[in-house]
Amino acid sequence: MTRWKLTIEYDGGPFMGWQRQDHGPSVQQTLEEAIHRMTGELATVHGAGRTDAGVHALAMSAHVDIAKVLTEHRLREGLNALVRPNPISVLEVKTVADHWHARFSCIGRRYLYRLLNRRAPAALDAGKVWHLAAPLDMAAMAEGAAFLVGRHDFTTFRSAQCQSDSPVKTLDRLDVAKIGDEIHVTAAARSFLHHQVRSMVGCLAMVGRGQWRAEQMREALEARDRSALGFNAPPHGLYFVEAVYP
Repeated sequence: MTRWKLTIEYDGGPFMGWQRQDHGPSVQQTLEEAIHRMTGELATVHGAGRTDAGVHALAMSAHVDIAKVLTEHRLREGLNALVRPNPISVLEVKTVADHWHARFSCIGRRYLYRLLNRRAPAALDAGKVWHLAAPLDMAAMAEGAAFLVGRHDFTTFRSAQCQSDSPVKTLDRLDVAKIGDEIHVTAAARSFLHHQVRSMVGCLAMVGRGQWRAEQMREALEARDRSALGFNAPPHGLYFVEAVYP
């Protein structure tokens, strides 16, 4: 039995999320079905994160145990052939130690949220960015983001369906940067609560549009109450960027 690490890129648009669902296709299911067709084995693909429906990944890390003897080249090429026409690409495969786990060995995760901030809507990137036509105040958004960095109780920014044992998380980074017509919000932490990044970005957009003062990000955080949240940014602007390992 060999444990393989997979690095995976995908467009989350057609999927109900990473994790297997009873009510629609998932990235995990698509990969597992491809592995079954290739090897005849009913293997489970474990991801570093569980992205929601519509959320994309630039480099999701995952692992799977396969008994059949394969080369890295054959496994990567075979999976990429068998997942078609689904928008999934296995970028890299490599063997790892039997104790290595994509989720539990991970010591950091990074997400990117893309906001298209111009009058004209997206043509080439439709479904890949959140389009906001009104100008956003970048300085105010950066000021608001700074209130959330550090170790806090993020109950306000937590989904009611979140299964995490504790709402307390340490947010290492929440950066706001202008990239051409886009505003990029980058979030980094060891782990995140369900909907945490989208909730933070939704509130930052309210700050950028002048609907909230920057200080209201701190007030919402300190309220520790979901009713103090502005709203969630839509899923299609969010990307899982990378999982970090020792």
